[in-house]
Amino acid sequence: MRNWMLGCAAGAVLLVGLAVGLNAQDKGKPGDAAKGKAVFEQCSGCHSADTTETVVGPGLKGLFKHDKLKNGKPVNEANVRAMINEGGNGMPPFADALSDQDKNDVIAYLKTL
Repeated sequence: MRNWMLGCAAGAVLLVGLAVGLNAQDKGKPGDAAKGKAVFEQCSGCHSADTTETVVGPGLKGLFKHDKLKNGKPVNEANVRAMINEGGNGMPPFADALSDQDKNDVIAYLKTL
């Protein structure tokens, strides 16, 4: 009986680990800059990809070459993703409007600007 319970517990741990790993793998797929350019069309009403000039929101040309975002945080994938998810300073949140893959793709595109 004890061996059976240990086997079930080990199986449950294995299944949970597999599920967590698969979920993390989906979120960790590398972004595709070409697809990100298409996703960015939703952003282009407020943000320019060709300049640093402010349209409604800041221009994003060379974003990943800057030291800081407009909110003062360092420019890195995590902070850019947080800005996309949470919005701020008049920008609406896109946490639910864009999939994780869309966000990966648009971040990959932003890195090319």
